[in-house]
Order: sequence, then C-alpha cells, then structure tokens
Amino acid sequence: MIDPEIPDHTRPSSVREPGGAPEPAAAARPGGVAGRRRWSGRWLAGGGAALLAAVLGVVLFWVSGESAACAAAVPVPGRPAAPVGEPAALAAPPAALAAPPVALAAPPTSGRVYKGKASHYDGGNSGGNCSFPGPPANRLYAAVGSTRYAGSAACGSFLDVTGPKGTVRVMVLDRCAGCTGNKIDLSKQAFKKIADLSQGIVSVSYRLVVDPPVSGPLTFRVKGGASQYWFAVQVGNHGNPLKSVAVRRAGAGWRNAKRQPDNYWVIDGGLGKGPYEIRVTDVHGNQAVATGITLEPRKQQRSRVRLYGDGTGPTPTPSASTSAGPGTAGSPTPPTPNTPAPGTATAPVVGAAAGGGAPCR
Repeated sequence: MIDPEIPDHTRPSSVREPGGAPEPAAAARPGGVAGRRRWSGRWLAGGGAALLAAVLGVVLFWVSGESAACAAAVPVPGRPAAPVGEPAALAAPPAALAAPPVALAAPPTSGRVYKGKASHYDGGNSGGNCSFPGPPANRLYAAVGSTRYAGSAACGSFLDVTGPKGTVRVMVLDRCAGCTGNKIDLSKQAFKKIADLSQGIVSVSYRLVVDPPVSGPLTFRVKGGASQYWFAVQVGNHGNPLKSVAVRRAGAGWRNAKRQPDNYWVIDGGLGKGPYEIRVTDVHGNQAVATGITLEPRKQQRSRVRLYGDGTGPTPTPSASTSAGPGTAGSPTPPTPNTPAPGTATAPVVGAAAGGGAPCR
C-alpha cells in the first residue's frame, strides 16, 4: 500500500524517508511556510508602495489641475484670461512676448502728414513699376516703398514733398524696393527743388494731394496682348488713388476688374470684342463712366469724362515714350503746391522712418 502524501505544513520535520536521511525542516525549504511568509511580506510592501504612489499621483494631478484652472481664472496684466474649462497654457501670451504689429500695405491717405527720408534717382524714360507710357514731361516724379506702393494703389496719385529748401509736387510712378517705412525716392529734378543733390539723403515730410488739377479727361490704355478672351486696361489722369474699376459691353452687366501690381486692371475670361464702357471710382467716392473704349492694345484713348473738377490748372501727366500710342498728353505746366489756408487744422503726422542708408537705386 502506498502511503498518502503528507502536506508540507503537517509533515513532521523528523519524518525520515525509508532508507534515507531525515528530511529538512519546512523552514529550511524554499517552499516552506517561512519562505512563503517572506515572499508575502515582499509582495505586501511592493503593493503598498504602488498604492501610495497612485494616491500621490491622483493628489498631484488634482492639485495641478486646480492650479491651472485658478491661473486661467485670475486675470494677469497684459494677458487675457483663458475661457472657463480651458487650460491656462492655451491662453494668449503676454503682450511683451507677442509678435510686433506688421504694417499694412496702403497708399498715402488724405489728412495725414508722413515724415521720413528722401533720396534721389534717375528713372530715364521709363514709366516705372506703374507701367505708364513714360515719366511726366517735367520729370517731377517719385518712387515709394512697397508698403506705400500697395500693389500699385498709389500709382498716378500726387504728393507734396517738403524738404530743407522748399516743397515740390510729384506724381507717384514707381516702387522703391529698398525704401522702408515712409522713405521715398525722388527724381533728381524733384530732389533739387527741396535740397542739394550733394546731400544725397535728407529728412522730408509729405502728404497726399486731394483732387489735384489734371491735364484733361480720363485716359485708358489697353494692355498689349489683350483680346476678346482676356482684358486688361490702365487708367490715367485720375489724380486721386483709385478704389475700383468695372467694365462692360453695351447691354451687358458690369464686371469688376482686379488691380495688378503693374497698374493694370484685369478681367479674366475677357469681355468680347467691345466697344466697352468703363466705370472708374476713386478713394474719395468720385465716379465717372467712360464710353466707346475700343480693343486697341497699347493705344492711349482719351475719354470725355473726369472724376472731378473742370481741368483748370494742369498738373504733370505721363509724357509719350517710344512705345506710347496716339493721344498722348503734351507737356503741361508744373503746378504750385497747395498750401493750407490760415486757420486750417494741422494734419496728424505719421512717424518718421529710420534714417540713413544709401539711396534705393
């Protein structure tokens, strides 16, 4: 008969296997009671530590969450508070850390005086970035920085520029890539009227001329390459900066043209063979509609309408270059700059640009 196996915890330490030495006591065996107690103690210690860590983690999470919510709820000078329930980390950064404001591109506006620096250059017979047939006959013109050029929005407008020796009126026909802030680049003829050429760069102030006298009615120049499928036109003799241009064929609806950096107004898809009616609006709300404009690229066509005034007191207009078409204006008499009447309020001054540096050209 085989004796039943005796469990370890009931087996006497003195039990001897037949023909062998006495079996070691349970305390000496790895699987004994003492061994199990040691392992149980270790597991209890480890489990307690894990539980304590979990509790601490929950407490820290709750405290940090409450601190973030409090931080979002308490307004801090220069920092807008985060919305309720939103972590403070997502709130706007302090004003001191915010990016500096970016100057918006816009042409000079009426009622403001701009202070900056002026240099000089010679544009030759070019009509500049404004793509005019040529410079004004009196060669009194200016190039403005990219911000004031504003994608050609300043083209054809007039500025009264005052320097050490006096004031000169110039027409904007170009963009000065190296001019920052309110810096401008004058033709040599214009610069000589306000300073000595040897000075190179001088401090100036300038303002936009409102409703300057012009030499005649509005002119229109259809761009080379235009056709019944793609239309582009340039407007001249408008004096004030332009706000919009719309075109239509007789009996059709108006289509708004898009201003381009080269001072042309484009309608993709074209308008057919024409003739066209062109509606011109300036920034001051003056509006005129010219009729009978034909699809004749590169030809300057003179209309019978003006945006304002009766044309008295002519001002510089682009002179004809070798590429100019028929109808180009002649050489007008230079105007005298407008001077404020006694008692007129002084216009606000726009901050001067950083001075110094070489001329743009």
